[in-house]
This record gives sequence, C-alpha cells and structure tokens, in this order.
Amino acid sequence: MAEASTIGLVHAVRGAVVDVRYGGGDLPALNEALMVDWDQPGALILEVQSHLDRATLRAVALQATAGLSRGVSVRATGAPVMVPVGRAVLGRLLDVTGTPRDLGDALPPDTPRRSIHAAPPSLAAQGATTEVFETGIKVIDLLTPMAQGGKAAMFGGAGVGKTVLVMELIHAMVQNYDGISVFAGIGERSREGHELLTEMETSGVLPGTVLVYGQMNEPPGARWRAPLTALTIAEYFRDTRHRNVLLLMDNVFRYVQAGAEVSSLLGRLPSRVGYQPTLATEVAGLQERIASVAGAAVTSIQAVYVPADDFTDPAVTTISGHMDCVIVLSRALAGQGFYPAIDPLASSSTLLDPALVGADHHAIAGEVRETLARFAELQDIISLLGIDELGAADKRIVARARRLQRFLTQPFAVTEAFTGMPGKAVARADTLVGCRAILDGAADDWDESALYMVGTLDEARAKQAAA
Repeated sequence: MAEASTIGLVHAVRGAVVDVRYGGGDLPALNEALMVDWDQPGALILEVQSHLDRATLRAVALQATAGLSRGVSVRATGAPVMVPVGRAVLGRLLDVTGTPRDLGDALPPDTPRRSIHAAPPSLAAQGATTEVFETGIKVIDLLTPMAQGGKAAMFGGAGVGKTVLVMELIHAMVQNYDGISVFAGIGERSREGHELLTEMETSGVLPGTVLVYGQMNEPPGARWRAPLTALTIAEYFRDTRHRNVLLLMDNVFRYVQAGAEVSSLLGRLPSRVGYQPTLATEVAGLQERIASVAGAAVTSIQAVYVPADDFTDPAVTTISGHMDCVIVLSRALAGQGFYPAIDPLASSSTLLDPALVGADHHAIAGEVRETLARFAELQDIISLLGIDELGAADKRIVARARRLQRFLTQPFAVTEAFTGMPGKAVARADTLVGCRAILDGAADDWDESALYMVGTLDEARAKQAAA
C-alpha cells in the first residue's frame, strides 16, 4: 500500500473551500488536518472533506483564506485537528483550533491535546440519570424540569431572549453547581461574546469555565467545527477527570447553517429548504456525543434560533428530536412583557413524570397547564364579546390564569443593569407553594401587578400589602 503524500499544492480556492493536488501516493484521510505554508500572518488549517480523484482532495478552511494563491504548498499532519484540553484551558477563551484569543499567555507546551472527532460512549457505558437539575427559574423548574446529565434546548426567533436566558442559567447555576462549564459560541456576534466574557469575569466564575468561539465574522468552517472543539474539552473532563460538565451552546442553528454553507461550497446538492443532505447525520453526530457516563454527567443547555418563527423548519425539528427538555420562547408573550417569554403550553420535558418529580409537582404542573390552556381557548370569546359574557367558572379560570402568567415571570440578575430590579432565584419548593396557592384562589383578591416580576409568593404578598 502506498504511503500517504505529505506535501501537496493548492489547486483552487473557492472561499472557504480549497482543492489540493498531490503528485503521487495515497491522499491524506478524510477529516485529517492540513497545514498551509503561506506568507500570511497566522496559521491556516484545512480539514479534508472529500477525495475528488486519485490526486486531488477538497478541504474546508478553518480560518480566512484571503491572500491564498495557487501553487502554495500544503503539509499533511497525519492526524485530525487536535485541540488543547485539561486544566490549562480553564478560564480561557479559545478559537476553533484551541488557540487562546483572550490576549492572555500562550498555553504551556505540555498541554494535552485531543482530536475533535470522537465516537460517542457506547450505550453500555452511558449512565441514565433522573436527578432534577434545579435552575431557580420558576417556569422551567415547574413545567419543563431539566435532568442532571440531560439535554435541554431553548427554541425561539430573533429577539425573544434566548441568549439572556442562557446567561441567566449560567449565573443561577454557579452558586450551587460543582463542576466545569464549557460554553460554545457558534455564530455569535462579537459584542455578545465580549459581554459574556466580561460577565463571567465580574461574577468570578471564569476560573471554572472554558469559552470556545466560532464567531459570526469567521469562515463557515470555524463555525461548523467550534461545537466539536467545545465538546472535546467537555469529554476530557468527563472521561479523564471524572467531573460533571455543564455544556452550553449558543446557537446550535448557526452550526447547521454553517454546515449548509460548507455543503454548498463542497458541491453537494441541497436537500429540503436548501439545507445540506447530511443535516440529520451532522446533528446526530454532535448530539449523540453529549452523553453522561457512570460517575460524571454532561448536562447540555442549547439555544436554537428559529428562522422566521417557523417551528416546522427542518433544522428545528431535527434538533428537537434529540432533546429531553424543549423550551419554546414565544414572541407574543415577550410582546406582552412576560419574561422569561417561555410558552408553557408548547414547552415539554420527559422529566415531568410523577415517579421522577413527585406526585405533588406533577399534579400542580398539570393544573397550571390546564388553567392556561383553558384561558387560551377563551381568548377569542373575550376579544369578541368581552369577559363579562363568560360564566362564573370561566371568569374564575381567567382570573387565576392571568395571575399565574404574572407569577411565572421573574427578574433576572443579568438584566439588573437595564431593569433596576435585582435578580431572583426561586427554589422549586417555593414555586410549587406559590402556584398551589394561586390555583386554590388565595390570590383572587390581589392586584395582578402584585404577582408580576417577583420571586416567591411571600414577596408578592408583601407587595400587595404595601400597595
């Protein structure tokens, strides 16, 4: 068998896709990393995606290719893209190749490295967990409880609060969460990345966190591989250090979008709605690696942009199929000032089971949903004829549903600078007590505003008494 050629020449450049031609021998393997020996500042790394013929391969660039010309030599590394892992990356901001981008010191030369491509743990090795992962956010803990070691996704269109919710979850969990946090910023705006870094430095959680960014201004190859870099770091702490890991991704839709860009540049025929034909495979390859093993859990919280608020979009439906907990953000609720703007009827969780959360929690959550669903059914009648045309029972349901809607709002710590209201984290037991009391009519005589943007029911009671 012929040895793989180590030196090739750039044959064609089409944006982020580069064709490399070799003189003889076997071509470098798929997913192998190639180094371009060019005269520009900074490294240019390519990842092999396909073999066009016996002498030519097609690769995706992980950095910008501006200034790259034909005839430049390309070296095969003999391995996939290798990124640094371990204690040295804690508190650092890295790019897709693991290079620090926080203006800090270079990583030590003895930092261990791992390939960004790995198989998921076998089913026999994976650990099933049913422990509730409390967030301190009332509507999530009540209606869509998260599992320690589970996967949760927040779906929403532009401007309904996905990133704010992710930042609040980070803030709420650092107080009582013992583990490593890994954040993947996929297609993030530079401003959002800077805000998150500043927020983590200020709150003192950066030493236990790794930030990996493939930003919006970077080539599609960087955005496409950034989540794999973050996942590789998370897998190291899970498998080698046996630490619990909180893996946050914002935004997984940008990962799919980058894959679609790469797919079209590689010359593949598009599939439904213009997405790549490998959509399901790529999403499964990412999501199946997010798994827990005995003794160490990887809990994943992912923000997913919904294009044009179309929840039937193929990318959205493909991603949601891998989730244990689906949190849907509603533009209508955001427009009415209900924050977090989580739709209680469209959101769901596999953990909302009496055997897992308890019969009391399950019953209260069911009654809250039933009350809010009946209120939604009555909206058309109220709009046409007015609330006075309803029967006494329906009037009571409407009054309690409106109070529940307001009670399930709460101020966030990350928005305190804008709202002037200090953030509130509410224990699950307090949320259940408050909802039970409202369902039983304890707040029927209160002003609705007393329940808006408070933490526990006691705070609402004090607000009502002061009014």
